[in-house]
This record gives sequence, structure tokens and C-alpha cells, in this order.
Amino acid sequence: MFLKSSFNYINEFYFIFKNQIRKIYLNSSIYNKKISRVDENVLVYQPSLNILSSLIKYEKQKKKIENFNVQSIWENKNLKYNDFKKLHSFYWLFSIDLKSSNEVTQSIIENWIKKNQNYETKSWETDILSKRVIAWISNSKITYNESTNSYKNSFNEIISKQVNHLMNEIDRSSDLNNKMIGCTAITLTGIAYKNNRFLEYGLDLLKKIINTSFDNNYFPKSRNIRQMVFYLKYFILIRELLKDSLNDIPEYLNEIIHYLGKSYDFIWGSLKQSLLFNGNNNSSNKDFDEYLSLFRYKFKNDKFDISGYTILKNKNVVLAMDTGSNPVRNYSENYQSGPLSFEFFFKGKKLITNSGYFQDHNHQLNSISKSTATHSTLTLDNSSTCNFKKNGKGPSIVSKGFKTFDDEVTYDKNYWSIRCSHDGYLSRYGVIHQRSLEFDINKNILFGKERLIKKKNFKVTNFEIRFHLLPNIKVTKLQDNKSILIELENSGWRFFSNDGLIGVETGLYFGNKNNYIENQNIFVSGVTQNNEQLIEWQISKI
Repeated sequence: MFLKSSFNYINEFYFIFKNQIRKIYLNSSIYNKKISRVDENVLVYQPSLNILSSLIKYEKQKKKIENFNVQSIWENKNLKYNDFKKLHSFYWLFSIDLKSSNEVTQSIIENWIKKNQNYETKSWETDILSKRVIAWISNSKITYNESTNSYKNSFNEIISKQVNHLMNEIDRSSDLNNKMIGCTAITLTGIAYKNNRFLEYGLDLLKKIINTSFDNNYFPKSRNIRQMVFYLKYFILIRELLKDSLNDIPEYLNEIIHYLGKSYDFIWGSLKQSLLFNGNNNSSNKDFDEYLSLFRYKFKNDKFDISGYTILKNKNVVLAMDTGSNPVRNYSENYQSGPLSFEFFFKGKKLITNSGYFQDHNHQLNSISKSTATHSTLTLDNSSTCNFKKNGKGPSIVSKGFKTFDDEVTYDKNYWSIRCSHDGYLSRYGVIHQRSLEFDINKNILFGKERLIKKKNFKVTNFEIRFHLLPNIKVTKLQDNKSILIELENSGWRFFSNDGLIGVETGLYFGNKNNYIENQNIFVSGVTQNNEQLIEWQISKI
């Protein structure tokens, strides 16, 4: 124990020492000279802002650059971090009226260059720097055109310097999204300047991201739905930039867009609803759908399960279930431990939901939203199926997970069935949880069967099966103590179970990003038994 503690201390000391040495190096004149290499290039390609519209939420009311205080915009040293990021990323340029003065816009950039021309830890962070490069080049009609040769030289030099730094540091970034944004910035710079060194590096990095971050079904290894949409947007953006600039489009890029597009259609295209699995929030992809239509992308999926998600649907009903295992630790920072959880829709209204996800990993609600109890599934002893470990000052990641198995799906015209098992409680409580969901199309009845399969190391404990509801849904418990009425906006439903104690509790709903509101959840609770146990319930339309 002493040796292990000593080793950890030495390892931590070495890590801190190494980081301090690197900080000194990055701020040295040696490093500044290294990244100051400038190729003899000028900006020759200026992308259409339409190509960028998948990433940017344009404001209807455009701002005039003349309204900015040109002299003092970089003087405020008391900005909150998020405001600092927004300011130094320059994404606010996309909200500027293109009729604004080029001279004023370029003065702001010129002042930024004077104050930030050398590497600085905060303003040169990977995501801030990458977005800044994208914003400057994409808005070149006001950031570059009609400028002096002296300004153009400074602009070209600082773009090149920032991208050189990005290429030098991006492999050290552990944030997969930031790596993708950085890859886009490098590739765009290579296209805009006809710089083969930048372009080849950007496309090689793109290929590496695809090879390392996606499973065999071309779905992100994180199993994160938000990240799936994020990647698709950036892949299509890079493809459209290559196409518009008359560069060759790599086949691997076409391939990943094809398969990722199928996943997008599977999870969003025909639903137009957000599924609150594994780090997802409520969001609208309407603007992105319009973007896909504008650039003539059409995706069609003919499967009912992809990478651990099973979705059965007809014109009235959607039944979605998480039948997948947890992602490996390096891809688990936004994962939530909700195996076999499900969501149920009727005529576009969600009847059963999961609680959603609180994204800010520095907030205690983040760890709460990761728990199994915030999902519509079974929990034992009020514990989660996964163990999470805080990753330094970063997000918590899976330290011990589970596997799902024995999944089986029936998808007929009048009858649906999804069955799956997981071993998340096997080592602690000697129990395998098997869930079966069966839906009778003609009678509009959802039948649930929770089978607790006992193994040799079985321990008696309490169980709870939760069914989370949206905040606006009303519930009424009936006097028989076996039934609960659910009042949906467009229909009424009856929850019934003859096994265990039935009740309603107040919980928290995290469906909207970094926000929460009280909601209700129905629960069935009891104690596990030595013999194999079957808990049955049903939700029927009335």
C-alpha cells in the first residue's frame, strides 16, 4: 500500500513537473520562432457563408461593426471565461452586417494581433484558436478584402502562426470535439491558402479521427447522440469546402458521411424528437435539416437498431430502448449509466422519458444526471450500474462498466418486442437484469417484464423501477394502490403493476441544456428474492 502510494506521488510530481517545463517552452522565444514559419502564400479562396451555416446560428438582426468600441474591446481583463471565449473566438463576426466597415473590422483584428501575436495560454486554447481561424477566413470579405498590403501580411502571418501551433499541439488535446474543430481550421486554412502542408495535415488528421473515434457501425464510440450530429456537421462542412474549392474529396470522407447520415436519419430524421440517452439534451435540428436539403443530402435508414439503440416506430408510436454497453473510458466523459432504459411516444408526445443530462461537469448535478436512477430502468440498492471516476479537473469517466447481451427484437405489423440483459449488478449483488418490452399495436398496451436472474454471489437488496415523465404531465394515484393515471396532452394512459409497491415521486428533469426543473416519476419498488424474480407492469391507453 505504501509503495503504491509513493509511486502515485512520484508519478503525479513528474506529471506536474513535465507540464511546467512545457509551459516554459511554449512561452519561450525558441518556440515562438518555431511556429513563426510562414509559407509564401496569400488568401486565394474565400468560402461562401452558406457552407458555414450548419455551424453558425445567424442572428436575424445583424450588428454594425461601428457600434463596437474599437480601442477598448481587448482592454477588459475581468471577463468571465465563457465571455472571454466568445470574444476571442471571433464567432461574433458571423453576426456582423456585411455592409459594415471593413476598415473598422480590420482595426479590431489588428489590435488583437498586436496584443496576442505570441502564444498565450488562454487565448490560444485549441477550441478558441480554431474557431478564430475559421471565423477570420470565412468572413474574409470584411476581415481581409480592401485592406493594405501591410495588414494582409500581418493577417497571413498570424493565421499561419496559429495553425502551426495547432498542428504542433492538437495531438495532445484529449477533447474529441476540440480536435475536430481544430482539424476543420487546419483544413480550411490549407484550402484557403492553397497550402499543401496544411491541407495534407488536416486531411490526415481527419482520417485519424474517423479511424479512432468510430465503431464498426460508423457511430461514435462515445455512443453520444449530440456528438454524432456534431461530427456529421463538420464532415459535411469539410466536404463542401473541398468541393467548392475544386479539391478532391477523399473516399473515406464520403463513406463516413454516408453511414453517419443513416444514423442521423435513424435517430432524428423520422422522429423529429430528441431521445434523452447518454448525454443528449432536447434540441432542434430544423436548421441542419434545411442545410442538408440546400446541399442536396438525403439519408435513408432501413434498420431498427444501430450501435446499441433500438427504435421501433409507426405513424403513431415510437418505442426506443438503450440496448448497448457502456463506452470505453476514453470515450465516456458524457456517458450516463442507463442500460435498458427506454422512451415511449404517442402521436408526437413523449409519455415516458429519461431525465436528460446536465452538461457542466463542474456542477454536482452532472454526477446526479449520470446516475441510473435518472433513467427509466431498474436500479438496485439505489446504486448505478457504472462506477465513475473524476478525471482530474475534467469530467468523470467510467472506471467500471457493464456488458449487455442476449438482445432480441421482433418488429411485426401488430406486435413489437425488445428484449435485452445486462450484468451491471452482477459482481456486487449477484443479479443479471433482463428487460422485455412488448407493445400490442391494436390495443395500445405496452407490457414490461423485469426478470432478475440470480447467480451464486446473490445478495438480498431493494430494487426500484422508475418511469420518468415530462414536467407538464399530470399523474393521479388510484385507491387500489396498483394503478396510476397519466394525463398526456393528447391522450390518457393507465400504469398498472401487481408486483411491489407503486408510487409517485418528485425528481429533476435535465432535458434542457444545463438547466433543471421538477418532474414526476412513477416507481415500482420492493426487495429482491432468493429465487428468480419477475416483476411485470403495463401502460395502456384509456
